[in-house]
Amino acid sequence: MLMENVFVSRCQVDLSTLSKEQTHKLEMPLEEGEGCLVLLVTLTASAAVTISDLSVNSLEDQKEREEILKRYSPMMMFHNMKDVGFLQVKVIRAEALMAADVTGKSDPFCVVELNNDRLLTHTVYKNLNPEWNKIFTFNIKDIHSVLEVTVYDEDRDRSADFLGKVAIPLLSIQNGEQKAYVLKNKQLTGPTKGVIYLEIDVIFNAVKASIQTLMPKEEKYIEEEDRLSKQLLLRNFMRMKRCVMVLISAAYYISSCFDWDSPPRSLAAFLV
Repeated sequence: MLMENVFVSRCQVDLSTLSKEQTHKLEMPLEEGEGCLVLLVTLTASAAVTISDLSVNSLEDQKEREEILKRYSPMMMFHNMKDVGFLQVKVIRAEALMAADVTGKSDPFCVVELNNDRLLTHTVYKNLNPEWNKIFTFNIKDIHSVLEVTVYDEDRDRSADFLGKVAIPLLSIQNGEQKAYVLKNKQLTGPTKGVIYLEIDVIFNAVKASIQTLMPKEEKYIEEEDRLSKQLLLRNFMRMKRCVMVLISAAYYISSCFDWDSPPRSLAAFLV
């Protein structure tokens, strides 16, 4: 049976009122009906935020590489001051991830974030050693930004389950070097299970980066939602199971005392 789409409401955004190369958080009231629509809108002169397969590599194409280097050369220091640099992230694979499902497997996908830019890989189902082989490119607005790469377990019934995360300052990146990063917890205070393999390149204009350092940092609007964790549910289930088994064992022991299955034990129990 086919379900028809039902119109609910709409809103309009006047893009001419928004400044370029800046992320705007808009809360637009709906024209028909109640409520509002929350949008993150960024106007940029270049399509710098992209995702592609590993075979499509901008920096390996000599012509594209020259154009990128020219865009951020010292000669372009006064052109589009907020366009500081170019970031390319190869998300290659992960190994020995945490098992989030009761089957001992996970359905991992990867989220790559730079400030308010957020891109996702596809999901590799039932695998603790997924290969994504994807390339992400971002427009750098602040060279002091931190690249965040987070691995989640997909769950069609609930929100995705956290598996691990890495945070990499752009200034610490060694161009063209494939590295294995140990995944950490949400607070980045300690390791969790698994590693992720990344290869990162950063090209930027030093003059524009220095000037942009003096400007206020872009507010990050994307926030983590409170999630109902499958891992937490699984741990609570196993804890409850152990408690139930202890109670069953205690009940069996008490019952055996009354049944005189072991006379010495029953006698000792009655004396106590």
